[in-house]
Amino acid sequence: MAVDRPLRGVRVVDAVHGPLSVTTRYLAELGAQVDRIVVAAAGDSLSNRIANLGKTMHPFDHHAPQAAALLAAADIIVEDCGLQPSWRLPAQVIVSVSPFGHGNSFSGWQASDAILNALSGELSRSGIRGREPLLPPGQLAWQCAAVQAAFLALQSYFLALRTGQGDRIDFAALDGAVQALDPGFGIGGSATLGRPAHLLSRDRPAKGFQYPIIPCADGHVRLCLLAARQWQGMFRWMGEPPAFSDPSFNKTAVRYKSPDLLPAIAAFFADKTRAELEAGAISHGVPLSGLSTLAEAPMLPHFVERASFRSEAVDGATYPVPNGCIIVDGERMTPEADHAQARLTTSAHHLSRPFEGLKVLDLGVIVVGAETGRLLADQGADVVKVESAAFPDGNRQSYLPYGLSASFAAGHRNKRSVGLDLRDPDGKALFLRLVGQADVVLSNFKPGTMQSLGLGRDVLKAANPRVISVESSAFGDSGPWSKRMGYGPLVRAATGLTEAWRYADDPESFSDSITIYPDHVAGRVGAIAAVALLIRRERTGQGGHASIAQAEVMLAQFGAEIARASTGAPAQGERSAVYRCSGDDEWIALTMRTDADSAAVASVCEGQPLEEWLACMDADDAMRRLQAAGVPVARMLRVGDLPAFDYVSERHLLRCEHHPFLADPVTAEARQAHSRLPAAPMRSAPLMGEHSDEILGQWLALDPDTIERLAVKGVIQRTSPDERRAIEQTLAASASDRVGA
Repeated sequence: MAVDRPLRGVRVVDAVHGPLSVTTRYLAELGAQVDRIVVAAAGDSLSNRIANLGKTMHPFDHHAPQAAALLAAADIIVEDCGLQPSWRLPAQVIVSVSPFGHGNSFSGWQASDAILNALSGELSRSGIRGREPLLPPGQLAWQCAAVQAAFLALQSYFLALRTGQGDRIDFAALDGAVQALDPGFGIGGSATLGRPAHLLSRDRPAKGFQYPIIPCADGHVRLCLLAARQWQGMFRWMGEPPAFSDPSFNKTAVRYKSPDLLPAIAAFFADKTRAELEAGAISHGVPLSGLSTLAEAPMLPHFVERASFRSEAVDGATYPVPNGCIIVDGERMTPEADHAQARLTTSAHHLSRPFEGLKVLDLGVIVVGAETGRLLADQGADVVKVESAAFPDGNRQSYLPYGLSASFAAGHRNKRSVGLDLRDPDGKALFLRLVGQADVVLSNFKPGTMQSLGLGRDVLKAANPRVISVESSAFGDSGPWSKRMGYGPLVRAATGLTEAWRYADDPESFSDSITIYPDHVAGRVGAIAAVALLIRRERTGQGGHASIAQAEVMLAQFGAEIARASTGAPAQGERSAVYRCSGDDEWIALTMRTDADSAAVASVCEGQPLEEWLACMDADDAMRRLQAAGVPVARMLRVGDLPAFDYVSERHLLRCEHHPFLADPVTAEARQAHSRLPAAPMRSAPLMGEHSDEILGQWLALDPDTIERLAVKGVIQRTSPDERRAIEQTLAASASDRVGA
């Protein structure tokens, strides 16, 4: 029996001409009926075709009389044409998408993927030290922004179902790129080495820096040796060479500084194929992946077995196209038109946020797990981070002994923390009692971890048939790679992105080392799945399970590039490049779409060659002059530049937050979009187990004596009042020292 698609019966109208049309594909994959009423779309025809998989295409636009009935009956409308509906539907959600939003001084500016990368801070982190910044491949900024837009549309629709009140969302692609691609002021991963992104070097990283890429017999492999146990596996695999037997090599810093270690590993790898090295790495617990190309990706056995792609005829040729990146109740949500008419009726609850009253158990770790839970917490859910002192979240690593940092504070705000030993039978029993009270359970461990704890999806369902569980992993819970260690750099290597992210004149110039992708956007795909299943539960009363492979999220976002690489089809449309301006390592990105752009550039430069004119120009001045002439251009902003950038302040995109246990303020996302939803509350990220007593008392009505007994046994873990006082005293002393200095 086919799975009941979560969004079956939800009616969506897509009236987007530009690259954000991919927004509604995510809704179509989950079962929404998406009617597209755009006759002529801008840009590359292959990209448009893949962006619109699963939609019903109509040969008219929103001006046509035939469109009126579709628009009036829609639950969600996504548009970029300034649609001003003549009807009044209280529960309808309209998402107006544009590059820079409405009603600000940048609203009339022109954009391209290059411009969004430049203004979001992504471009400044891409490339190799001493060279020009490198534009990321594909349409990465647009694609990540589209996922953010899809999540916002769905959460507002969920609120409309609960309250009977819809919304009009002013969505800016630049907002979405700042939030969902690789936010410099959000939660970070190991790529930042524990430092906030805005404090990283002004220049790009050195060639070969971090996550080394090493030649082998048939290409390259990428290595991610982070934990001591991973290095010990590598040491054993190499035959325990005496030169590296000193215990100090368990420390990452020692390994980085060794002039001999990497050459020795390279010599060990030189005569082995990618497949041989991948097999050896798995058997020794070493995080490693071969580098594939985008063209190879659809043919790799893992993605073939998982049906990550399907063949489709486009423009007279057959291409591999993405086959959906969410699996619900064991079935892949493929992009196909769904005309089922299971409509939902609205309620009339008095709520200001979509997830008020919902309880979420968040076992998520590092970036993906943090983001999914935070998105729900920011809009009203009671999100409880379930933690263990024996296996702490990697983002608890900090120079502070109590496991807090600016990154953790941004990624886990508005959550509470309960400490539980899930390997203890009493701890597992408590967790299952919490599941019995929960609406959603989130996790992103390596596949099989929850089952090994005795907490697989069937166990969760037995504890609560209405619970929704969402799991995310690097490569999914099936297929040859399902047991692989899943760091983002390995996902990028295995899927072809690392190989594509290079300078054209240097085949060894791999330049994705400090980006954190697809982590943030995969977290949002998980949130989309959770909300879609909550919507289905409104209709059926039943829970469900969703599984997301982060690799498939990336492959879906590079569908057009993979199709072209697989068949040799040429790219069409705009041409983008970066140019040096006056000043210390200052650059602009510029896109030529048509001859009109070329003529406008020539006019602004007054006949002077563009590169010569820009070399003498201040980057900000050049940007504003060329944008005034209608040319897509942007100064390359570094992450540290964003808070002072006029656009960011006009859109109220970032804000300063104060954590009681951090000496310095935290800059974080202020609001998800301009809509009727309020900005996120400012509840500080928790210490480990800070709310254990409170949560177990509220959710399970445990009395203080029982909680104390279980705490003494170690089943319940918490931050004691004495520990809190010690932290406060340490901070007070630190503040006094700083004032004295």
